[in-house]
Amino acid sequence: MRGRERRDEWQDGRQGADAGFVTAEAAMALPVLVLVVTALVWGLLVVLAQIQCVDAARAGARAAARQDPEGAVVQVARDVAPRGARVTVTRRGDHVHVIVVADPPGMGVLPFQLREEAVAEAEDMVGTRTPAGAGP
Repeated sequence: MRGRERRDEWQDGRQGADAGFVTAEAAMALPVLVLVVTALVWGLLVVLAQIQCVDAARAGARAAARQDPEGAVVQVARDVAPRGARVTVTRRGDHVHVIVVADPPGMGVLPFQLREEAVAEAEDMVGTRTPAGAGP
């Protein structure tokens, strides 16, 4: 008889004591779920920007190793780097260093920057050294 009474309550529009709990739980869980998904997407964007910095530094180092002009090296690196990245090209001895620094994507509230450095040996220097222990 209890089953019939409950069915009658629902048909008459009367609800039990626990009515509305599902709505309240969904109202509490949905913002948390949206926040977690947003954080995951933002994290993926940061990882993507870091990979772009790595690729930009490598591309710039390859161009610098080929003895391309510094302006061309910077342009090659900026084409691959995230928007607004800063590219620095230096030469130390027979090596060229390309450093790419970018702000992480987002609202700029994070206290770190994405940074990557690539080093390549200049092509005019490749093969000019004698191996260690070899005669003159």
